[in-house]
Amino acid sequence: MNRRTFLKTVGAAALLSSPGRIFATSTGTIRLGAQTNAWSIDPNNLDSFLSVLNQIKQVGYTGFETGFFNLSNDFSAPQQTADKIHSSGLDFVGIHIFLPPDKLDPQTHLPPASLYETIARGGKALGAKRLFFSGAPAATEIDLKQKAEALNVAGRFAKDLGLVFAYHNHWWEFQSKIGEIEALYAKTDPAVVSFLLDAGHAYRGSADVPDFLRKHSQRIVALHLRDYKDGKQVPLGQGTVPLAEIASTLRNLHWSGWAINEEEREDGRKAGLDFISPAYKALEGAFGA
Repeated sequence: MNRRTFLKTVGAAALLSSPGRIFATSTGTIRLGAQTNAWSIDPNNLDSFLSVLNQIKQVGYTGFETGFFNLSNDFSAPQQTADKIHSSGLDFVGIHIFLPPDKLDPQTHLPPASLYETIARGGKALGAKRLFFSGAPAATEIDLKQKAEALNVAGRFAKDLGLVFAYHNHWWEFQSKIGEIEALYAKTDPAVVSFLLDAGHAYRGSADVPDFLRKHSQRIVALHLRDYKDGKQVPLGQGTVPLAEIASTLRNLHWSGWAINEEEREDGRKAGLDFISPAYKALEGAFGA
């Protein structure tokens, strides 16, 4: 994307604003990040990835999260890539592992250790500060016990590397007939397992998100913020997810962490700036209120 196209897309006013706002509470800070899922990225072309970081930075976000597949090709010689990521001026909030069900460990319903150990080491070398996991739902109490134990193992591994480890939910953990989401918070070790609460997925799963935050905020290091209307994901701020109430709840809790916009569409559309630029304005409006 050239400069003229970029200016046309986000508007000159966005570039003239003060990027990188940090929202202070009485005991902490809330920072705004973006997930790179909103873009189509060529994993064989680092410039494709770096261009996305530049767009994220120019909009005003101060950090980014990305799927492991975007950077796996750079693990073998990481220093040059790490330097280029650092030069973007963005914090590398975390590297995320999401896999289709048939690629998950059938016993734990999580990414296999052989993969996550490689991704953790590679992500750390590139500057990631956190390792995020997604998993498939546990069907039985035995499945749930194995899943929690495996999260503890992964958390200890990440901690030994100097990474914060966090589990990312979808809606199915909240719709579980065996109470999976509460069990994962209860049965994992707080010293090594944190959580990336996907507030949009939680809302889709019929959760009272502000109430869940009041109950579990000490275990939550980051949030994914997305919006839904009539069961479909829509641009943040245009749906029925209670974004303003979520922001108010976090302020009242004096929570510190990352509020990360993740824009995805059921049709697979990747519109990049068309998604995350208005989302940033929605986040500023909610957290700056």
